[in-house]
Amino acid sequence: MVADPSCVLIPGPWEHRNVPANGAQFHVVLAGEPSAHRPLVVLLHAFPQFWWSWRHQIPALAAAGYQVAAMDLRGFGGSDKPPHRHETGVFARDVAGVIRSLGAASAVVVGHGFGGTVAWSMPSLAPRLTRAVAVLANPHPLPLHRVGNRMPLRALTTLARFQVPWFPERAVREGTLVRDVLREWSAPGNDGATSQADLYTEAMRLPFAAHSAMEHFRWLVRATPRTDGRRYLAAVRRPVQVPVLSIRGAQDRLLPGRTFGRDHRYVAGPLRQHVAPGAGHFLPEEAPEEVTELLLDFLAAEVPSPR
Repeated sequence: MVADPSCVLIPGPWEHRNVPANGAQFHVVLAGEPSAHRPLVVLLHAFPQFWWSWRHQIPALAAAGYQVAAMDLRGFGGSDKPPHRHETGVFARDVAGVIRSLGAASAVVVGHGFGGTVAWSMPSLAPRLTRAVAVLANPHPLPLHRVGNRMPLRALTTLARFQVPWFPERAVREGTLVRDVLREWSAPGNDGATSQADLYTEAMRLPFAAHSAMEHFRWLVRATPRTDGRRYLAAVRRPVQVPVLSIRGAQDRLLPGRTFGRDHRYVAGPLRQHVAPGAGHFLPEEAPEEVTELLLDFLAAEVPSPR
């Protein structure tokens, strides 16, 4: 069940490039011409996906005058898959390294789900490189790490399911877990993400991809009482000073609206919040046009392009 590495090199109006950062190589899809006066927009995918989940937004953002970099996170897609160091702080340093390697002074970081936690972390862990943050389907990480956080049962069940060794990796490679996650977390009847289940399963069959994905979820649970986890939580406790756009799906069955209720406590800068009707957890694919429009409006207001 080992996949062909070329499965993530899908052609389109973009360029595939391997970018060195933080001691590893990252697969990045680039669109739009780089310019000292044009903001860089970095797109971070969710689990169980890779850069392809942003296929609707990449050309539109580039056409609006922004340089776009949709990267495969550490352990996913065409990026390196080291056996260790899958904590959120390392992911943030990966993104910071990619921004520097692309020659940008700073970037707007857009994260969805899994990548949203990284996006929330960037203003604290890489403040000089982060101009603004947009987060899709992911509340601020701090309340979710606290005892009595009222995390939804579905999210708790998912985290518990991923903690056991070996079995989640096998389910990912067989495709059952990927299909279940895409179906259960999407809005009923919305096939924007579920239609890509075969492709996402194939990417998860790349060597060490399934293990890498599970290791990050294991870190989220096990690190909270440890030194690395406490250090990370202390960092993200500082209020976010840059502009923030938060988008959630009205029918997100993984993280419902109440889990976003404390976001305003952790944002000192401008905060925009939007609810997408008819969409679940996988917003870039379930509501592609709405997400694109919201991102363009946010970018135009906070980091306008000279075009």
